[in-house]
Amino acid sequence: MYTIYSIIGTILEEALLVGIVLWVLPHFNIRIPWWGLAVLAVALAAYACFTYRLGIRALVKKPTIAPDSIIGTEGKVVRPLAPEGLVKVHGELWRAHCDKWELEAGDEVVVVGIDGLKLIVVPKRKGVQYQQVRR
Repeated sequence: MYTIYSIIGTILEEALLVGIVLWVLPHFNIRIPWWGLAVLAVALAAYACFTYRLGIRALVKKPTIAPDSIIGTEGKVVRPLAPEGLVKVHGELWRAHCDKWELEAGDEVVVVGIDGLKLIVVPKRKGVQYQQVRR
């Protein structure tokens, strides 16, 4: 369905380009030759093809992190956790919560659970014991 919408959208964009070049611009004494119109149309079609390929790739891409697979992974604090802030895990920013410790930016953490879209984390320190949390 995405392909059909893209084709229809490209045809409408091309028609709009032709209409502007042939009927609107001459009112302002701007005249573009036929070969100029052809270059513009090809450039617009190339742009539409490029954006279609990017869009379809993004639509068919599978999620890289399943909720359960993130538990036990390590991350870094981006915005201080006192008790809530932001952490970066697998290159993605997550809202996070840490009950017992206040953590500063740059501290390393371990994900021990998930509460909706918020990670529950503990500091990655020697001697700190943690258990998996499910909510």
